[in-house]
Amino acid sequence: MAELDHAARFAELIGAANVLTAASDKAPYLVEWRDLYQGVTPMVLRPGTVEEVSAVLKHADANGLKIVPQGGNTGLVGGQIPKESGDEIVLSLARLNRVRDVDPQGFTITVEAGVVLETLQREADAVDRLFPLALGSQGSCQIGGNLSTNAGGTAVLAYGNSRDLVLGLEVVLANGDVWNGLRALRKDNTGYDLKHMFIGGEGTLGVITAATLKLFPKPKKLEVAFIGLSSPEAALELFSTAKAQAGPILTGFEIMPRIGLEFCLRHLPGARDPLAGPHPWYVLMELSSGTEAFPVRDLLEAILGEAYEKGLVEDAAFAESMAQAQDFWHIRHGMSEVQRAEGGSIKHDVSVPVASIPAFLARAIAAVEAMVPGCRPVPFGHLGDGNIHFNVSQPVGADKEAYIARWDEMNALVHGIVHEFNGSISAEHGIGRLKRDLLREVKSPLELDLMQRIKSAFDPNNTLNPGRVL
Repeated sequence: MAELDHAARFAELIGAANVLTAASDKAPYLVEWRDLYQGVTPMVLRPGTVEEVSAVLKHADANGLKIVPQGGNTGLVGGQIPKESGDEIVLSLARLNRVRDVDPQGFTITVEAGVVLETLQREADAVDRLFPLALGSQGSCQIGGNLSTNAGGTAVLAYGNSRDLVLGLEVVLANGDVWNGLRALRKDNTGYDLKHMFIGGEGTLGVITAATLKLFPKPKKLEVAFIGLSSPEAALELFSTAKAQAGPILTGFEIMPRIGLEFCLRHLPGARDPLAGPHPWYVLMELSSGTEAFPVRDLLEAILGEAYEKGLVEDAAFAESMAQAQDFWHIRHGMSEVQRAEGGSIKHDVSVPVASIPAFLARAIAAVEAMVPGCRPVPFGHLGDGNIHFNVSQPVGADKEAYIARWDEMNALVHGIVHEFNGSISAEHGIGRLKRDLLREVKSPLELDLMQRIKSAFDPNNTLNPGRVL
């Protein structure tokens, strides 16, 4: 069939208004925010129901068409952007945006893939419950994409990755078959747990159209502190102290360098330095409790008091209101975005064992500074779960394109150090297109073979997101 014939058939299946072929209509779906990929597609399809997704995939699979599923287009590894060859069709899930069920007594919520994460958080809050997944892009990312990439975020320390928040899924397979696995069961030990094939599968095995998710008690008391320290070693020891004393109510522990805070103060609207003077490193620590009676503030003050006596903490500011706590988190969530204003940034989403973070940072910072004199490392992130966003901004006044051209060279350097610490080259962003060719360096031939077998079993015609992950 000719391209126009396919467009006409899709128009019959999902409505002509939802088959976008004009260049201006397609444009928002063809670029990602880092500007690393500029895609080309004959059309963007916007189905509005699971039945329409099924019909689209059935036609595509039978006719050799290639489909790129896309959520909020906030992915950071290029998996959601069609290739420059122009032979891949974008399948947007944005119209699947209904909340199907909220069960506050059972602590579950069932939503469609296009529901924006922030909307999902508000739905939970409206019934006095918490959906804990929190990301810098939560105002635009969609839950289907979050699950397809097994997104992490700032609450992993207490609640786990996206994978840990899922009870059941609804998925459309490459041939159009619909698997209804929307079970709200906490225990279901009946063979292979198929949902985990699709969580983190990056749209290569099936298209997630809905999910039943866990809700949690809404914190009744929350305390946040912004802390200045001299070193990552001090931050690690502070974490150890806080975890030992607070246990599960330690719900956030983020590390940031001074240069990252300076970038925020320059470029992030509303950002203010929480402390009186500068410090080499900072920690954002959060404690929360589901009961009003628990003395959360007293515990936080005791932890920091002990750390101060040990010489670990140089200064600290306590959030005296929820608005101030949000201001502290605003700095952390804006730290990646503000680097764009400082020129080119070569990024790494890596993880190492928590105890190895100070040694890793020392090695990696020295290595990139030796490789590119004048470069500005901005490592920040989730110290509590070992995930560091090791971003490196270009030297002041350097040529951006020439600097970005060294992306692969710097990746190889940093990832080599990560490998020495028995870490991972992708902690939470996924593989997509950006890191696909790196997999053979970190996965054994057997692992790659097993992954390829799974792909072939679920998608024998390579219809879904070809060339991503594998």
